Amino acid sequence: MRRMSEEPRTSRIQRQVVQLILDRRLTAGAPLPTEAELMEALGVSRNSVREALKALQALDIVEVRHGYGTYVGRASLTPLVDGLTFRTLARHDDDTGALAEILQVREVLEEGLIRRVATTATEAELDKLEDVVMRMEEAARGTGRSFPELDREFHEVLYASLGNDLVPQLLAAFWTVFRRVSGARGRPDDPSPEITVRRHRDIVTALRARDVEGAQRAMAVHFRGIGAGAGQESRGVG
Repeated sequence: MRRMSEEPRTSRIQRQVVQLILDRRLTAGAPLPTEAELMEALGVSRNSVREALKALQALDIVEVRHGYGTYVGRASLTPLVDGLTFRTLARHDDDTGALAEILQVREVLEEGLIRRVATTATEAELDKLEDVVMRMEEAARGTGRSFPELDREFHEVLYASLGNDLVPQLLAAFWTVFRRVSGARGRPDDPSPEITVRRHRDIVTALRARDVEGAQRAMAVHFRGIGAGAGQESRGVG
């Protein structure tokens, strides 16, 4: 009973600490008030402050540096990545279905975003994409193995023209979850490196032509190839 009664209070103190950060316009890396100052400001015990800070640390809202103090965290998407990874791996009875759900969310996001990129990407940004594809080709010839980091770089560069900081963070989160889960589950291999290179080149070709529909189709084909390994080729999810 005591544990249950403590939980709402801890949640309330967490919200108060967050509100304090917002009210004081503290940014990532800025020091928080000391435990004693928080106790006085919030009217709670030291133990309550510590419990709230631990919970906020798990969310990357605060960072506790032992021996130095507590600071505003980066508020990254790491908790989201960890939570989605666990949620997906915990579905023991439906491995491929859970993995395909992650991929489907990423596909929906990227097929929508690519339409905007087709009208906003500069020639310099398209040259950067071309450079990544060329490095993919070199890797394919040199090792004959897949190149997930270059694939990830391609998608990060792809959306730079949107000027939206959340987009690469969110897509990277889903990318990381997919890789973690597929690695743990021993998912079938990706398409051959040559096919992967061709699909990325098709995306760049469509973007250079400012072909919105073509870019979206090329992205859909790319994801369909990934989805085949996740058991979703028949639904076109990838």
